[in-house]
Amino acid sequence: MGTTVFERQQPSPSVIDASLRDTDLRVFWLDDVDRPTHPRLDGTVRADLAIVGGGYAGLWTAVRAKERDPERRVVLLEASRIAWAASGRNGGFCESSLTHGHENGVNRWPEEIDRLEELGHANLDGIGETIQRYGMDAEFERTGQLAVAVEPHQVEWFRDEPGFLDREAVQAEVHSDTFLAGDWDRDGCAMVHPAKLGVELARVAADLGVEIYEHSLVRGIEGDGSGPITLVTPNGRVVADAVALGTNVFPSLLKRNRLMTVPVYDYVLMTEPLTTAQLASIGWSNRQGLADSANQFHYYRLTGDNRILFGGYDAVYHFGGKVRPEYEDRIESHRRLASHFFTTFPQLEGLRFTHRWAGAIDSSSRFCAFFGTARKGRVAYATGFTGLGVGAARFAADVMLDKLAGEETERTQLRMVREKPIPFPPEPAASIGVNLVRAAMNQADHNEGRRNLFLKTLDAVGMGFDS
Repeated sequence: MGTTVFERQQPSPSVIDASLRDTDLRVFWLDDVDRPTHPRLDGTVRADLAIVGGGYAGLWTAVRAKERDPERRVVLLEASRIAWAASGRNGGFCESSLTHGHENGVNRWPEEIDRLEELGHANLDGIGETIQRYGMDAEFERTGQLAVAVEPHQVEWFRDEPGFLDREAVQAEVHSDTFLAGDWDRDGCAMVHPAKLGVELARVAADLGVEIYEHSLVRGIEGDGSGPITLVTPNGRVVADAVALGTNVFPSLLKRNRLMTVPVYDYVLMTEPLTTAQLASIGWSNRQGLADSANQFHYYRLTGDNRILFGGYDAVYHFGGKVRPEYEDRIESHRRLASHFFTTFPQLEGLRFTHRWAGAIDSSSRFCAFFGTARKGRVAYATGFTGLGVGAARFAADVMLDKLAGEETERTQLRMVREKPIPFPPEPAASIGVNLVRAAMNQADHNEGRRNLFLKTLDAVGMGFDS
């Protein structure tokens, strides 16, 4: 079994210790944005459409609903604050892919993949157009994304791609001796400030007439669909003709979906702003999003003030699928990220990390969102984005609105939209299975990407992943 570049070229422990010495355990993006407050729901209100969740899926649904019908009364309920969860703490990669990469899509829906990619690009175009039309300050940069090979066997994966860059060309883009080749998708990804995107979507929604309530946890959903649906909060109720659920990683209000996703924790570091000399030492003048190509991969990008966000690699599932604040403080994961960062950019030794955090990702067994309805079509849902919700949430909003309207559209007729993923098993099988997958993927990364029998079996039954 071989070693990876991050094991062969490790910085000294003192470099890691110094970089993390004064790091704050909190989300940089939420420090960097002013979030207006919204009232708590008290009493009973009537709505044409009620939305549960103040992240991207809920907010895009609110905006798109009012754009379709400005007279519709839309109420949005958020358990905490707007964009506080995954929508405020992700990497800000707004991708066109609806299927978590071409390979995952072509393996599952080969007859639809060309159209799915066209729809994904149109969706990304629509996000950019909306941001421009409403004057949204979301730091939207259509930079594309550069996938990099950091092991010799990965170079061959890119050689036939239209955006292939050899070692010299990839080094000209971003200077890291670990980069052996790359594939630059110049149009399929934009960088955004995640929390600003959430806050601005809420501003636009409110300007369009959406009623937003924070600190209004929905504890129950009542009604069989024969008439209006009632959402119950600790201090109030919403009676609505239709309901859209955008609860993401949190337990579904529908029992049928309780085993359809699992929460997997992802870990992130943010550096202090780079000096002019430090930035010059790595290049990166085109400011693409970066991702390396192992199963356990890293993603990295520049912020507006030239910090580097560096995240990924560890993906941690906790027994029982719990989502708890204490899971965000996992120093061994943040130390590992710091080590890998300085392996990637040894010329930045001495740079300090100002923030470290983590967040739970709603992972489905097909690695992209799935959709459906309940209560005789009065309730629609979209969940299981598996890290791709920054862009795909807008597409999901349109799917939910189509379904609630009872409309047969191109979106609702897609097999990708009609099909459901395989559910995860209950505990303790879920925990055993997730940890076996992690171990097998780690083994593949140490064995030139070759997948063992366990991973090949998962591929065969539709639970494998190769993006």
